[in-house]
Amino acid sequence: MSVEIEISFVKSAKVSGGLAVALGAQGEPVSAAARTVDPAGVLDKAVTVTGFSGKAYTVADIVAPKDSPADRIGLVGTGETKSLSSHGWMRVGGKIFTLIRKADKVAILLGEGELPTAEQAADIALGLLMRSYEFDLYKTAKPDDEDNGGGNRKVKVTFVHPDAAGCKKAFADREAVAAGVTLARNLVNEPANVLGPLEFAARVKELEALGVEVEILTEKDMKKLKMEALLGVGLGSVRPPRLAIMQWKGGKPKDKPVAFVGKGVVFDTGGISIKPAANMEDMKGDMGGAAAVTGLMRVLAGRKAKVNAVGVIGLVENMPDGAAQRPGDIVRSMSGQTIEIINTDAEGRLVLADALWYTRERFAPVAMVNLATLTGAIMVALGHHHAGLFSNDDALADALLSAGVATEERLWRMPLGPDYDKIIDSKFADMKNSGGRMAGSITAAQFLKRFVKDTPWAHLDIAGTAMGSPSTDVNQSWGSGFGVRLLDRYVRDRFEA
Repeated sequence: MSVEIEISFVKSAKVSGGLAVALGAQGEPVSAAARTVDPAGVLDKAVTVTGFSGKAYTVADIVAPKDSPADRIGLVGTGETKSLSSHGWMRVGGKIFTLIRKADKVAILLGEGELPTAEQAADIALGLLMRSYEFDLYKTAKPDDEDNGGGNRKVKVTFVHPDAAGCKKAFADREAVAAGVTLARNLVNEPANVLGPLEFAARVKELEALGVEVEILTEKDMKKLKMEALLGVGLGSVRPPRLAIMQWKGGKPKDKPVAFVGKGVVFDTGGISIKPAANMEDMKGDMGGAAAVTGLMRVLAGRKAKVNAVGVIGLVENMPDGAAQRPGDIVRSMSGQTIEIINTDAEGRLVLADALWYTRERFAPVAMVNLATLTGAIMVALGHHHAGLFSNDDALADALLSAGVATEERLWRMPLGPDYDKIIDSKFADMKNSGGRMAGSITAAQFLKRFVKDTPWAHLDIAGTAMGSPSTDVNQSWGSGFGVRLLDRYVRDRFEA
């Protein structure tokens, strides 16, 4: 069951029981900090016996000798310490979490050396928090959970670092990041019977407590705006669609905002073009783009980011019904462009078409980035290790690629071009919503491009990374929260540097 981590930073502390954790570098597996809880000097023999050498991301769990002030001593390897990136320090934090599941209290002894710095110590704490996430809301607690070291419980983790004040200051922003990632993960992991468009919109409204301005457009509002593309997706569902608009005004009043737009299909059956039954349960995560945008806005508000940012998410459910739209139908988007529906399972781009146009027309943003679990084709191309990046602006694309490298939420730029664009021309309308199997992720991006005009724009296809992505040292959750840290880093580098 879940372990709730409570983190604090102090200059010095007297260890008394519990778990003491120290870092070990390559070639120096037993640090000076570790020796403070090893008065008898048994750790040197212990690391020899266990084979712990300080190699990056390795762990040794040692029962403390009787004269130690700790009950257990944990060692976590950092490898060649000076080569560790910010994400590398986060991975160290993730490894520390594997030691503390059964501990009641933990002291992380970071010593007096040059590394880790206060910033790096804060990265360790962030990694620990992110690794500790577990979605078990619907699991019934068993009587023996506590006996097995489980149960929903709190663990106090004290970081001992000579610059405790610097650590605390650096961690404040990272704590906001952790909160945003947790929000995004929770939204993706929730079952669709709990999280429909109305319930999602209600959770967005909760951001008002942090200073985010939130508007929720109803079905009636969207009809007035002539959002037939978005509304058409929800015709087969008894649950009405919503468009949620979030504004964070942390920059100068005269500055144009940067905009983030998310696909929020809370469940996708495929509609009349119904999906196969196998793995359809995963389609509760087809709102991963909207979850990431919501999580990002939570981060920006939580850390009081000095930027004007807009988040727009289209929330809808795609179901088969007598009222559902059909292949062959033609709808008119808010932009006035008409769309022939070839496949009702190519629905996310219809939601984004109206959301992108609305965002561009209302806010005239300096740049727009949309996120969507849009195509299975992107997983065929890139698997689960990169999200696809499509853009009409090289500077924007480069900034996002750099942010992806820094956060290890990695992107791979995919092509756009007139030859691909021709594939979605329609005989009966201005365009069709599917160009068929070949180049499926590219033609989907070409479709979106028709709704942004000359605004610098990027489309992130996160179908392979937002849900069901491989477990890592900082994420063990089915819903990963992919995109939150990436876009927060983009905002920092592009608008706050």
